[in-house]
Amino acid sequence: QVQLVESGGGLVQAGGSLSLSCAASGRTFSSYAMGWFRQAPGKEREFVARISRGGGNTHYADSVKGRFTISRDNTKNTVYLQMNSLKPEDTAVYYCAADRGMVVTGLPQRYDYWGQGTQVTVSS
Repeated sequence: QVQLVESGGGLVQAGGSLSLSCAASGRTFSSYAMGWFRQAPGKEREFVARISRGGGNTHYADSVKGRFTISRDNTKNTVYLQMNSLKPEDTAVYYCAADRGMVVTGLPQRYDYWGQGTQVTVSS
């Protein structure tokens, strides 16, 4: 079992930056690929980014490519999402998730554990 706790959300003006963190419990953090997802009111949860177990491979949604960076520190059991050049359409609750599987995927149902989410609001 893995417990995930996100932090770092808040209110920022368009064009600004935020850094999210997700701290994981347990000693098996490096056994999981990690993902970030987001969900805006009235919308489906959508994939944002994914990082492999060792951190060497990353994948991004087209909507955030070039603006967001996912990273992880397995010694601290933490995954990060650096968000730059934020836009009002980035406003959502952001969730981190852990995936035991070996297939690279952005499908939320393929992820095994989820955090409670952190709100990101970008004002215009």
